[in-house]
Order: sequence, then C-alpha cells, then structure tokens
Amino acid sequence: MNRKDLVRSKVNIKMTPGEMLKTLRELQELSQADLANLTGMSQSNISAIENGSRQIGRERALALSIALKVHPAVILFPDFDIKEVA
Repeated sequence: MNRKDLVRSKVNIKMTPGEMLKTLRELQELSQADLANLTGMSQSNISAIENGSRQIGRERALALSIALKVHPAVILFPDFDIKEVA
C-alpha cells in the first residue's frame, strides 16, 4: 500500500478527549486497569478522564499516547479539522 492510496478520513461526530481515550482503549481491547498498568496512572484517574471530570493535561496525554501507540494530538484534539482554521 502506498501513501497515495490512502484516503483522508472525515470527521463525522464531535468527541471530547475523554471519549476519544475511551474509544482508543476499547478498540485495543484494553480495560481501564490494563491502561492504568501501562501508564502508571490509577484506574480511577483513567475513569475520571474518560467521563470528563478530570482534564488530561500534557503529561497524561503523553503517557496515554505512548501506551496506546498514537500521537498525543489524536487524544487531545479528536475533532480538529484544519479546514475550520485555515
């Protein structure tokens, strides 16, 4: 597969960073406890981030993105659309 064969995805729904975190975690079939073990965070911290009662912040975003093998922007800016700012 070549890069030219890829098609840019379109944003279909608005998501919060917590919702994106939960989606990524579930797609990788990880429990909150599994993700907590991978990041060194507590399970209750992960839960609070996913339900929106705690902000992710830079350091948490970095730890989560490493554990989930995604760029931190995927978690922090799930509904970013360059067309809206360019």
